[in-house]
Amino acid sequence: MKLRRGSTFEARRSAVAVVGAAALLTLIGACSTDTTNTGSSSSTTTVVPTTTVTAPPAEAVITDAQKQQLCTDLEAQLSNWRVQGPTLGRGGLNILVQTWAAQSGVINLQVVQNRAIVDDITTETCSDVRDEAIRSLDIPDLASGLVGF
Repeated sequence: MKLRRGSTFEARRSAVAVVGAAALLTLIGACSTDTTNTGSSSSTTTVVPTTTVTAPPAEAVITDAQKQQLCTDLEAQLSNWRVQGPTLGRGGLNILVQTWAAQSGVINLQVVQNRAIVDDITTETCSDVRDEAIRSLDIPDLASGLVGF
């Protein structure tokens, strides 16, 4: 699996841009209603449609396919981490988890709120892969190897 550097940043930047655009449309809609009467017999009222953006629930369910994808991604990197060593491997773990989480904004939010969710998922879905990753990265658990969340 080839990971692109910066893809998490781009996903976050895109999400921020969408939310910002929605907020701007809401602000424009609220400020652009012209109700002044100029004294003529016909007055014009302009209303700009607004867009509502709702945040996904923080406790949305992570599907079995998403859990399995995390395990598959971890397993694919194990040999690299053994060769690279713990220092470089930990950076690779962060990139891998950030990329996996960014594929769904809901997962990203859950990982940010609780890094241990990665351990919970891997313990349930692929404990052997999790154990090997922990050994290769020389960390007590996967959550402790994650930074920036």
